[in-house]
Amino acid sequence: MYPNHQTNLESQNEGLNLRLELEKYLRHWKWFLFGALTFISLAWVYVRYTAPSYMASASILIKDNKKSGISAELAAFEDLGIIGGSANNTDNEIEILKSRRIIGLVVDSLKLNVRYSVLGRVIESEVYKHSNPIKFDFSQNTNPLNTDIDTTFFISPINDISYHLLDADNNTIGEFSFGETVETGFGEFEVFKNKNFTGNKFLQPIRVSVAPKYLVIDSYREGINIEPVNKNSSVLHLTLNGAVRKKTEDVLNEIINQYNFDAKVDKNQVAEKTKDFIDGRLKKVQSDLYLIDKEVKEFKTDKDFSGLPVEVEMAFESLKETTTKITEVKVSLAWTEEIRKTLSTKSSNIETLPSSLGFTDEGITAGVKNPNLLKLENQRRSLQSSLLESLANLSNSLKLQLREAYNDESKVLSKVRSFPENERGYIDIAREQEIISGLYQYLLKKKEETDISLAVTVPNAKIIDSAYSSKIPVSPRKSIIYLAALLLGVIIPFVCIYVMDLLDTKIHSKQDVESQTSVPFLGDVPRSDTKEKIVFKNDIRSSTSEAFRLIRTNLDFMFTDSQKQCKSIFVTSTTSGEGKSFISINLAVTMASAGNKVLLLGMDLRVPKVTEYLNVPNRKGVTNYIKNEKLTLEDLIFPFPDVKGADVIVSGAIPPNPAELLLTKRVENLFLSLKKRYDVIIVDTAPVNLVTDTLLISKYADMFIYVVRANYLDKRLLNVPQELYNSKKLPNISIVLNDTNPMRSYGYGYGDYGYGYVIVKKPWYKKILRRNS
Repeated sequence: MYPNHQTNLESQNEGLNLRLELEKYLRHWKWFLFGALTFISLAWVYVRYTAPSYMASASILIKDNKKSGISAELAAFEDLGIIGGSANNTDNEIEILKSRRIIGLVVDSLKLNVRYSVLGRVIESEVYKHSNPIKFDFSQNTNPLNTDIDTTFFISPINDISYHLLDADNNTIGEFSFGETVETGFGEFEVFKNKNFTGNKFLQPIRVSVAPKYLVIDSYREGINIEPVNKNSSVLHLTLNGAVRKKTEDVLNEIINQYNFDAKVDKNQVAEKTKDFIDGRLKKVQSDLYLIDKEVKEFKTDKDFSGLPVEVEMAFESLKETTTKITEVKVSLAWTEEIRKTLSTKSSNIETLPSSLGFTDEGITAGVKNPNLLKLENQRRSLQSSLLESLANLSNSLKLQLREAYNDESKVLSKVRSFPENERGYIDIAREQEIISGLYQYLLKKKEETDISLAVTVPNAKIIDSAYSSKIPVSPRKSIIYLAALLLGVIIPFVCIYVMDLLDTKIHSKQDVESQTSVPFLGDVPRSDTKEKIVFKNDIRSSTSEAFRLIRTNLDFMFTDSQKQCKSIFVTSTTSGEGKSFISINLAVTMASAGNKVLLLGMDLRVPKVTEYLNVPNRKGVTNYIKNEKLTLEDLIFPFPDVKGADVIVSGAIPPNPAELLLTKRVENLFLSLKKRYDVIIVDTAPVNLVTDTLLISKYADMFIYVVRANYLDKRLLNVPQELYNSKKLPNISIVLNDTNPMRSYGYGYGDYGYGYVIVKKPWYKKILRRNS
């Protein structure tokens, strides 16, 4: 690359603007239109024949006994110990809501493993409840909820009484009546009519699909989304997408119902076991209390005992207090030992310890379902061991308290022994009565507390918003799909054009030439719609004719300062096939139409095209003149067919040594003689990149027209005319761009712009299918 050429390229690149870039794509507007219409059509088909999906949502509040304030509703019973001692963990409750057990209960309740659908012309639509004309039920001998039945069949109603049963391939199995038990390979079932089965409205076949329960559970566990409204909130937001709005709403509502029911059952199990234990103890204590009351009554009658003296009464009250304490400690100790035994022997089935038993140690009252033990399952064993150790410490503490109580009792009893016999006897009986009566009162109180806890058990979740689904589907989203289709319809052609342009090394327009070379640009010749080689006509103002007129005008400007009588214009190119002969012939006709005496001289001795294009028989030409000194110009010159003022000399026979012939004196004499006869000589020469012939005769040229064919020559080969221009090997060189596409041209071109030119109208299909190359 030469310095001045580099400078020119930089200036050309700086001249690029947005308009040029846009025109590079806008000329392919048909691609964009076709792409947009195609993708929008595909989007319409997708939207039209895709079953819509709706989103149902619900909100619940997890009742956190510590933080949510729900326990305030039961504040009246707080002193009874029936309020749970731990807060619900939101993350844990989310996992419970999505657990296979809860979802499985929902599947069982709503029979979600059975799906009904009606076949349309293109898509299949699910029907549910009120929109479902039939009801399918397995008989008692077949329970699909506990099996892995996976089958599909069709129910095709015949009338209000009977129906056809078809298999998955639409083969008829038989005709049955509604309500009749049908025996199949996968079990027994009955088909019933729903209330909305009326007339002939639902006589189309209905697909019944039975799926394994575990697959249905997995599907809903993946589909349901549960998350807190924020990280510090106990409010959970549940969402589920589905094709049937009512079905998705029912599933969410049933999940909440099953979750609350499961929590109630879990809480009531503890209270029921406590109640059963207390009832059993009450029966025995009540019997003992009856006997001791009878014994006290008999003692007073037999001994005629009226009451205790004041001093003895005081000692008896002190003894009663000591006895009550001993009773409470012994009960607590008994509970402790029982729990230790349960934990030690049934560690795999640990249950909650009711807080109403009367323990004062919070670490014990919560039981093994304390959140301390439920945080992580892998810590359960260590926490269980810690609980056993706490129970052992509590047992030792209670035993110490019991010994102290016994010591206090011994002191009081030593004082009682000094009392008279009747008083001592009554104190012994009354003391035993007090112990049994206190135990009985204690058990009655705990029984009442347990009954209250059963009566006031509340669900874990408070429903804030029941499940609701919008009538607007979440998919397919028409606006987004159409927008995406439009973008794809535009982006894909854009990318294709960009890649093609990136990989395209051909010359297409004047801008391509000027961006690659600093050689003067003489003009461009648009693609001709006719197969004729002579396209210039005086009486026709076609785009091609106007192009040659413009080139003729530009040539006049280039020769303004020339004083020569004859102007010799050489026409060459880089390679063959670029239209040298075409340009030479039509340029000769164009110059002749302006009143010039013109000669078209064929100097391409290797591949002559002039005779072929002019459709003239083989004649003597330049090679014959060089070899035969007897030949004169009159023997070579013949008039240009149908063109006034123009003559032709063809190249003649193809010689074996063209380069050597062009170096002879006869060539110089030929040009000297011709320049005396004509105003303009158009010389058709050989391609400069293939042979040296043109360079050998370049000294006879006043200027060179370098023909570059659009959509044919590689841009990289423009360095050939650039080098010739820089080295001045070809005098007064300029470029003509041949075979351009007017639709691809930038700025003012020919053809569709008109400017009064005669435009040949084409059929509409040719305009649509016109190549954009």
